[in-house]
Amino acid sequence: MNNKKPTIIDLRAKKGKGQLTMLRLFTLEEAAAAEEAGIDIVSVPPELVAHPEYRKVAPSLFSMTGVDHRSAGTRDDYLRFAGKMLNAGADALYCSGSLATVKFLTDEHIPVVGHVGLVPSRNTFTGGFKAVGKTAEAALIMLEEVRAYEAAGAFAVEIEVVPVEVASEISRRVNILLWSMGSGPGCDVQYLFSEDILGENRGHMPRHAKVYRNFAAEYDRLQRHRVEAYSEFIAEVASGAYPEDKHIVKMEEAELVAFRKGLS
Repeated sequence: MNNKKPTIIDLRAKKGKGQLTMLRLFTLEEAAAAEEAGIDIVSVPPELVAHPEYRKVAPSLFSMTGVDHRSAGTRDDYLRFAGKMLNAGADALYCSGSLATVKFLTDEHIPVVGHVGLVPSRNTFTGGFKAVGKTAEAALIMLEEVRAYEAAGAFAVEIEVVPVEVASEISRRVNILLWSMGSGPGCDVQYLFSEDILGENRGHMPRHAKVYRNFAAEYDRLQRHRVEAYSEFIAEVASGAYPEDKHIVKMEEAELVAFRKGLS
């Protein structure tokens, strides 16, 4: 378990010295588990990082949050959102917007994380949900994109589903931190979704995901127990087996006699 929440200076100091761990979380229970396990960095929804209990269960997790730039409003709206999240307890803001927006935010001292490779909000420009940077030309363009993020003031960039050779070479050539999601071990951070690690994802499983536990099977087992318990309750109500004397309150005999007398 970590003893102290890292700063951006701390994270930058670790570049090239191994890999940190990062998870996408959605619940307080997951945050508490990540804290206890010693995860370094997390990405969480705005409502979670702003929850009054979040920093109580996750005091040392470096926590990034964000909002899809397509629904963020104007740059001023984006800036207000970023300030609100930082004041609520976030450490950095994920920004899927333009480099001009990134610079606008970093000029106001907002810690920003960019995104290259397979960017869900921009996937139509890269051919859909598939690997990006598989040709020399595309890989060189991505290197320049990462450098542009660094020049715009971002301190880190998520690099998603990019050939391992490309991600590794880019990481060696820039000072900005690279957070790898499916882009191999040559970056600064390994990033996975908690729902994949825990086996909760019942949909498409990304190539880079690894299942460490089967929570889905456990949820199915618990659901069967729910149905069985409800069915037993129905049966006992029908048979009169429920409620038993221990489940109800009875009057003292003298009070019962007086009550019945009052009824007549």
